[in-house]
Amino acid sequence: MDESLTSDDQKPPQKPLILLIDDDPLITESMGFILKKHFQVLIAESRAETKILLSKLTHQPDLALVDLGLPPLAHEPDEGFALIEDLLAYDSQLKILVLSGQSDEANIHHALTLGAVDFIAKPADPALLQARLNHQLMLKQVEDKKKSAQLVSTIIGDSSPMQALRQQIDQFAEPIFPVLIEGESGTGKELVATALHQQSGRANEPYLVINCAAIAPELLESQLFGHTKGAFTGASKSHKGFFEDAGEGTLFLDEIGEMAIDLQAKLLRVLESAEFHRIGETRSIKSRARIIAATNKSLTQEVAQGNFRADLFHRLSILKIQMPAVRERRDEKSDDSFSLLDYFLDFYAESMQPITLSDDAKQAWRTYDFPGNVRELRNIVIRLCTKYPKQIVDTKKLQDEFEQNHFTTDNSEQNNSFSNQKINQQIINGELNLNLKLKDLEEFVIQQAMQIYNGNLSQVAKALHINRTTLYSRMQKK
Repeated sequence: MDESLTSDDQKPPQKPLILLIDDDPLITESMGFILKKHFQVLIAESRAETKILLSKLTHQPDLALVDLGLPPLAHEPDEGFALIEDLLAYDSQLKILVLSGQSDEANIHHALTLGAVDFIAKPADPALLQARLNHQLMLKQVEDKKKSAQLVSTIIGDSSPMQALRQQIDQFAEPIFPVLIEGESGTGKELVATALHQQSGRANEPYLVINCAAIAPELLESQLFGHTKGAFTGASKSHKGFFEDAGEGTLFLDEIGEMAIDLQAKLLRVLESAEFHRIGETRSIKSRARIIAATNKSLTQEVAQGNFRADLFHRLSILKIQMPAVRERRDEKSDDSFSLLDYFLDFYAESMQPITLSDDAKQAWRTYDFPGNVRELRNIVIRLCTKYPKQIVDTKKLQDEFEQNHFTTDNSEQNNSFSNQKINQQIINGELNLNLKLKDLEEFVIQQAMQIYNGNLSQVAKALHINRTTLYSRMQKK
């Protein structure tokens, strides 16, 4: 890991900052040499190392270049997929480009659905790679410029769920009680947290965001509460935490469901007593910040499984907002997916030539579920405008950008294939291939779970007791 840019005293970089995450030293050495002409480069070899690196940065990276095959599963894409989610949890606006030899169609589609903006197969032509990086850097600069010009968060959509959401924001903005925002990845939880702050009497006070999933657990406590000089190895000077820096403003704890149990107890004490102390210090400090928390998990399920404290859940969820997925933002009067399409086409109009969907493509757009939600929708718009500027996009071109979904088997027919009578007859006739039968059973179980949880992949993974990235891999291998 390159430590030269991770001290508390570092100055803002003169060049754009890029993360390069790959476990192959030949790749990191050669790519680092190529990239350093135009970027300041930080290198990590794994998810764990990336989290430690991010926790030490005093400014956010502009881009990330990520391999899918990372230890301990270097020959599978699971760690790379999980890292994409980690990086977007750290900064939802980070531009992530995948540079990987695991470039089959399923992996490409899934990486883009998770929120990666581009996928480049290894080996990559240096000039092509630089052009793709420059394009994403330009888009990032456009987004940052427009974001800084917006005084109020932009919440797009007129569907019934979004009207109810705006009403909740109006109701919950001013009270001092915590707010818990639940919803799938990419639904805009951070946008709602920002709106709650901006529409409150705290709008002129600090608004601080810390992501509980993007910081190594052993470092998160110090980030939240601060520490005194000498409190632990490496604590060369005293450090204020986010609770102290937030003052009378708002502290947004994103991905609260990832917080370790022992740290949950300390957070609970702050919420109960409005006091905390720095690590290594006994003097109590008064907390005056309003707490907003968010998660893409069901904390009710996490409590039931012993992963989250029930008392902390009840404290955080005094006021609760459930973010609707894009597929749920459609009713008889409005389809927010088209409002979002128009918004992003207009948003990027100064930097890219907009596209137009054909009538058939509009129907495909209308029926697509957008499993990656608003983040995926935005990235689809960017890719279409990049590939087909000023063109009419047909159904084939549009569907090439969608996540692949192979669940087409009729339930009743599939269920019948697992009946005792059917299996017994196949055994007698010598027609039963156990490996194929187990594969069919796995597909059937996943399909049933997808229907039960309305396509919420996080909930399906939790119900089946497998990691979300493992679920993705199994879905794509059918």
